Amino acid sequence: GFPVFPLEWHDPKTGEVSSGYRESGYLPEAVVNFLALLGWNPGNDQEIMSMDELIELFSLEKCSKSGAKFDYEKGKWFNHKYIQEKSNEELTELFMPILEEKGIKADKSTVARIIGLVKGRVSFIKELWDQAAFFFVAPTTYEEKSVKKRWKEETPAQMRELIEILRNMDDFSSAPAEKVVLGWIEQNGYHLGNVMNAFRLAVVGECKGPHMFDITEIMGKEETIKRIERAIEYLG
Repeated sequence: GFPVFPLEWHDPKTGEVSSGYRESGYLPEAVVNFLALLGWNPGNDQEIMSMDELIELFSLEKCSKSGAKFDYEKGKWFNHKYIQEKSNEELTELFMPILEEKGIKADKSTVARIIGLVKGRVSFIKELWDQAAFFFVAPTTYEEKSVKKRWKEETPAQMRELIEILRNMDDFSSAPAEKVVLGWIEQNGYHLGNVMNAFRLAVVGECKGPHMFDITEIMGKEETIKRIERAIEYLG
């Protein structure tokens, strides 16, 4: 299942297209690092190495005489590691074409903030969309399993209360907003897990994603409230 061609290749006889490393989303430096370690190691446990480090450490004496094992999952691991090492701004430049293909216009500084929240969950740039799509597109449906588990009879009333709490906030940034909301939950004796997961469900569409108040800080008060109102309307 691992691409064997360095670039996308079209078979002139069958027309079959074989995807290469680049087209599959592998970063060049990750591929070089991974391939270098297939039949050689530096004699220690270090795996992530720059080109300069590879050049400095390499020696034929440390090359293995046995066949190398090509581990597809290890290749993904290298790509994941190199994505984590890139700045949010670098990843934004790689991610913007994906947003453009989907017809989404977004400020690069905002996209960089979003990427900073989700990049730890991906092995390829294209996976950023799966992790961050809800920032750009409001949910139109809600994960059925989460709805059954977290959207209780009392939830609509609690969400209406939450809307008023959010609306009256002067500081909508993550830490202050979290303090106010958690204080409201505790003061009313509400079930923390049910309220917060219903809140997440309303905003995200399912019970996944980074820290809830980091999400709402980026999304803003108006959009956050609008999504809760729609969830109440949709789920009852």
